[in-house]
Amino acid sequence: MPSFHGNPIRQTPMKPLIDRFVESLASEKGYSIHTCQAYQHDLEEFAEICAGLLNKDIPDIQADAIDALIIRGYLGRLYSSNKKSSIARKLSAIRSFYRFLIRRSLIDTNPAESVRTPKQDKPIPVWLAVDDMFRLLNGVDVSTLLGTRDAAMLETLYSTGIRVSELTGINLYDVDSAQGLIRIRGKGNKERMAPIGNRALNAIRLYRERLATDTGIGSQINGPVFLNDRGTRITPRSVQRILNNWAKQTGILFPISPHKLRHSFATHMLDAGAGLREVQELLGHQSLSTTQKYTHVSMDRLMEVYDRAHPRK
Repeated sequence: MPSFHGNPIRQTPMKPLIDRFVESLASEKGYSIHTCQAYQHDLEEFAEICAGLLNKDIPDIQADAIDALIIRGYLGRLYSSNKKSSIARKLSAIRSFYRFLIRRSLIDTNPAESVRTPKQDKPIPVWLAVDDMFRLLNGVDVSTLLGTRDAAMLETLYSTGIRVSELTGINLYDVDSAQGLIRIRGKGNKERMAPIGNRALNAIRLYRERLATDTGIGSQINGPVFLNDRGTRITPRSVQRILNNWAKQTGILFPISPHKLRHSFATHMLDAGAGLREVQELLGHQSLSTTQKYTHVSMDRLMEVYDRAHPRK
C-alpha cells in the first residue's frame, strides 16, 4: 500500500489515487454506486489513454506527469466516438479528481482547470402538436382496467408536466382533488405542489374505482396511485413502454417518450400565454435558463404577436 504522506505523489501510480478518490465520493458525498462506477470508468479510461499518449504502461503513469496539453490530447481522442455532453462529463470528472488531490495536498495544480469545456449543442425540445396530443389521449381504450390506468397516467403527465419518475412516485394521499393539486417529489427528493386539471383527476378517479371493483384494491390506506398488473408500483420503464404502444395505435409515427409529453406541456402553456417564470414553477426547474429552451419552440406565437402589434414591421 503506497504512502500518502510527505511527497509520495511522484512514486504513486494513478490507479490507487483514482480508487481513493472514488471511495471518497461514496463515503464523503454519499454518491450512489452507479455514480461511483461511472467516475471510476471515466478516470480509468483517462489513465489508459494518457498512458498511450506518454508511451508508458498504465502502472507507470503519475498524476503530476499529466499537464493540460496531455488532457487536450485525451479529449481529442474522444471526439470520434463520444457526444460533446459525454466529453464534458469526462472532463468534469478529471477536474474533480485533481481538486481532490489538491485538497489532500497530493499535488499542487489542477491541469484540467485551463482546459475549456466543449461547447454544448442546445437541441430544441421535441413536442407534440395540440392535435396530436389530443389524438393520443383520446385514443386510449378505457374498456379495460389497464386501459383506464394508462389513460389516467397519460392525462396526468400532460396535465401537470411532471417527469415520469415523479408520476410513478405519486401516492394516494398526494392527490388533493378538492383543491386541484398534487404533491410531487422531484429531483433531490424536493417536494412541490402542482396544479392538476379536472380531466386528469377524473381519469384517476375512474381508474381507482375500476381497480377497487376488479381487484379489491381500494383507497383506504396510502400507497402508489398507479399499479402494474402485479399490484405493485409501476416503473418509469413500463410507462415508456405503455406510451409507445398507445402512440403506435393512435397513428403517431415518430418516436415519443414521457419527457416529450413534458415538453408538449411547457410549449402549449407558453403558446397559450403563460409566463416563463410560471412555467418554470410548474416544471419544478431550479434555474430559469433551463425553462428558456422552450421559448425557441414558441417562436411562431411570438411572430404572430409581432406581426399583429408592431407599428412599422
